[in-house]
Amino acid sequence: MKADGRFLGLLLAGAGALLWAIPFLWMLIAAFRPGVPIDIASLTPTGPFSFENFTDAWASGPFITWYLNTLIMCGGILVVQIITVSAAGYAFARLEFRGKELLFAAFLAQLLLIPSLLLVPNLTTLSKLGLYDTMPGVMAPYFASAFGVFLMRQTFRTIPRDYEEAAMMDGAGLFTVIFRILLPLAQPAMTAFAIVSVTSHWNEFLWPLVVLTSPRQQVLTVGLASFASGTEAGSSWGTLAAGTLLVAGPLLLLFLIFQRRFVASFVFSGIK
Repeated sequence: MKADGRFLGLLLAGAGALLWAIPFLWMLIAAFRPGVPIDIASLTPTGPFSFENFTDAWASGPFITWYLNTLIMCGGILVVQIITVSAAGYAFARLEFRGKELLFAAFLAQLLLIPSLLLVPNLTTLSKLGLYDTMPGVMAPYFASAFGVFLMRQTFRTIPRDYEEAAMMDGAGLFTVIFRILLPLAQPAMTAFAIVSVTSHWNEFLWPLVVLTSPRQQVLTVGLASFASGTEAGSSWGTLAAGTLLVAGPLLLLFLIFQRRFVASFVFSGIK
């Protein structure tokens, strides 16, 4: 009975995975078939196959600029987030001050807010600060992360105090304790947070669309949307599929290369 239940679970999981993969498989096939074939929606197509669609997509937009802007945005956000969530996580995990639990609860309450709800207030603030249509402006709202603070607080609480007490006895300051003692010990949790952060901001569309108006500031998702709305690209599903793969490709490639490390990071964070 137990074996039958496990087999049924695997069957349902396999069916769900296949169902999820069908749109991706169709996009992959369409990207490698030049022109507009009659059986364009077929999952068992015949050739010919080539990289012609990728060449056309690459020539249709400034992908190098879009890649560079996206890397700057995701990398800049992550670097600042590592500093802020580590410091805040340490404060909520180790320091004692009046109203700590209430402040932490209020801090977590932002997880309940819909991001689009803050669109107008954030845009008004950026405009007043003179950061509209700039890379710091598009990154600024994400410098603090409630999820990251919660994750680091829980992780720091599981690390014995002996490590930081020994470091302080040797003359280490608070900065050294957090970033050179505790943070390396919390590397799996930080890796999991980095994956969530980069993936989320790589796929971010609405906020960059509103803030960044100059073509030289556009990121991949906004660039792909303008590319897809073009007349030439809109009439060619193969070119559009190739452009989409160019946008999603780096994340897929990183996942395939570091798959085991990614899964291990999330498993460790889940145990914490």
